[in-house]
Amino acid sequence: MLPPHPVEIVPGDAARGLLLICEHASNHVPEDLAQLGLPEPEFSRHIAYDIGAAAVTRHLAARLGAPAILTRFSRLIIDPNRGAQDPTLVMRLSDGAIVPGNARIDEAGKQARLARFYAPFDAAVDAAVDAALATGVPPAIVTIHSFTPAWRTIPRPWHVGILWDRDDRLSVPLIAGLRADPADLVVGDNQPYGGGLPGDTIDRHALARGLRNALVEIRQDLIAGEDRQIAWADRFARLLKPLLP
Repeated sequence: MLPPHPVEIVPGDAARGLLLICEHASNHVPEDLAQLGLPEPEFSRHIAYDIGAAAVTRHLAARLGAPAILTRFSRLIIDPNRGAQDPTLVMRLSDGAIVPGNARIDEAGKQARLARFYAPFDAAVDAAVDAALATGVPPAIVTIHSFTPAWRTIPRPWHVGILWDRDDRLSVPLIAGLRADPADLVVGDNQPYGGGLPGDTIDRHALARGLRNALVEIRQDLIAGEDRQIAWADRFARLLKPLLP
């Protein structure tokens, strides 16, 4: 039996003007990689995936009728939101956890993971962008992530952040819309991280093609259950709908 394809593709209208992506959707590790030598509890942590992000992506895709691409593998195997030469592409140490299955990975091992996991993800994104461009409607690319409420014991005050680099055509109206939300949200502009990461998904697939884009970061405790995931999907659906063609 063939292993499952490492990418989930949610069908949608290629002419909708939007492509949703969730690079850290899953904490799955195939059996032959033996959990990378990590105990099971580590896979419930943010080091393995972006908690809640996959559900928000699927709900948002359904509300807007847009296509979405999600990974079916843990970021601990290889991180598709990094450039192929990025030193954090395969993490040997992640937030205090040593990853035994990565600690001594050599170049051949890295290339094998690139071919098995990273390349199919990249190909799926390229195909979705090509399909949209073929309709005559260039897609905005929005990637959905989540972040921990605290980092190294320091609380993070933001409810949501919009990350961007060089092209702010989509990020500026999204930030403004979130700040005008009646829920009185604390909104980060390139927080809790900076948006410029050479070789990441936005860089490879949006900036390289001149496409509008934004990277969404939602605090994990705010999307921990289905009701909250739906609420955030509804919020972004309201904000994105008037920004689409």
